[in-house]
Amino acid sequence: MDVMASLTIIWLILPFMVGFSIYLLPRWNRYFAVAIAALSVLYGCGQFFGWEPFSLTLTDSFGVTLMFDQLTSYFILMNGLVTAAVILYCFDKQKSPFFYTQLVILHGVVNAAFCCADLISLYVALETLGVAAFLLITYPRSDRSLWVGLRYLFVSNTAMLFYLIGTALVYQANHSFAFSGLATAPREAIALIFLGLLTKGGIFISGLWLPLTHGESETPISALFSGVVVKAGVFPLVRCALLVPELEPLVRLFGVGTVLLGVIYAIFEQDTKRLLAFSSISQLGFVLAAPAVGGFYALTHGLVKASLFLTAGQLPSRNFRELCSQSMPRVFWWVLVLACASMSGLPFLAGYSSKILTMQNLLPWQVWVLNIAAVGTAIAFAKFIFLPCQAQPDLQLKPNLYWAIGVLLGSLFVANSFYLEAYQPSNLLKALVTTGAGWLAYGLIFRGLTVKLPRMFEEFEHLIGVMSLVLTGLFWMVLV
Repeated sequence: MDVMASLTIIWLILPFMVGFSIYLLPRWNRYFAVAIAALSVLYGCGQFFGWEPFSLTLTDSFGVTLMFDQLTSYFILMNGLVTAAVILYCFDKQKSPFFYTQLVILHGVVNAAFCCADLISLYVALETLGVAAFLLITYPRSDRSLWVGLRYLFVSNTAMLFYLIGTALVYQANHSFAFSGLATAPREAIALIFLGLLTKGGIFISGLWLPLTHGESETPISALFSGVVVKAGVFPLVRCALLVPELEPLVRLFGVGTVLLGVIYAIFEQDTKRLLAFSSISQLGFVLAAPAVGGFYALTHGLVKASLFLTAGQLPSRNFRELCSQSMPRVFWWVLVLACASMSGLPFLAGYSSKILTMQNLLPWQVWVLNIAAVGTAIAFAKFIFLPCQAQPDLQLKPNLYWAIGVLLGSLFVANSFYLEAYQPSNLLKALVTTGAGWLAYGLIFRGLTVKLPRMFEEFEHLIGVMSLVLTGLFWMVLV
């Protein structure tokens, strides 16, 4: 085994070893956690800037197959930066060693999911992720957090049961668990595996568990989930679309449907955290709409959404009506404006570059739909931008929040340089017109409009029924 392979395996295993070691040295828990996140950032940078793509096959046809390329590097960078920001945010929160243990293990599991190129290794990673995520959701030990956590665990495990059956069918057909085996797998296997990944990744209506889970979790957990965790279900869909061209149209179709569903709900939502959660659904659709460049979009979305959740957690209310009647501290407003500007696709932030790159990789039938959705995104985030603010000299901000936001927004400025070709006059004009149209529509129409969209499909009793509907649709699509 060469040096690169050895270093990679050590990097993958280290979070689990450190996570359990935190109990032995509880006073160092935060520093261990930051070091693990920093190591992932270094590994992702090395993969992005210098190392040649490579793959590892650790056993025979039973798995484990790992793949490392530029797509992987985007997701690993995102995981390292967002996790580091969340740990910095929690630095003075008196979290227990148990919290940091679960956080570090979750970080390691998400890294593993981003490297998997076979179905059974991915299953193990996603199931472990579900348990670690459940323990973090229920960390406050309140009745509400226990209910939200159990709801997440039930939906997640049900989805992964469908996934496992599909995986067994793929192995039966190919005697291999490799992603590439999907090309010759039975159609029903593809439908079952896709249902599991769509649900886990919060895609389309099978992802409607996401708004309640992200909305009711603690602020740092919401940032971590929306920034990183749901991408563990999205990444395999992107990888499969690139490895098996026959699946790319299906992934693109679900991407467009998800964009529209999420942005419509986000426009009419009056709760800050639920708006951010529905926006996450919409933005995950953008990642799937152009799989070849989805990694860059996922990176920028993770950075922006984590900063928005961390800042929204500092506001005096979650209700936009109440926020409109009182001024927020100007320092929070500036953070919200920068993050929302990136999400809306305004220049000089990575959101602009990633959105231009995505738009240039769309198929003709997708272009008009996603251009309308981009206007909808600007409408939704205008709610944050046009909130009143004022200077509050007596406001005492904790430095840990500064550090966390600094990591996220600073990374957004740096990541903007990844695609400088986006800065063409026509692209700049289009971005300004799209955002301006959204803000104008918000001011003239949506600001005074109150519409309550149905939450029926978010109810626990209907989530499994929704999964059945999606499975039926998948069977129909793959058989056609």
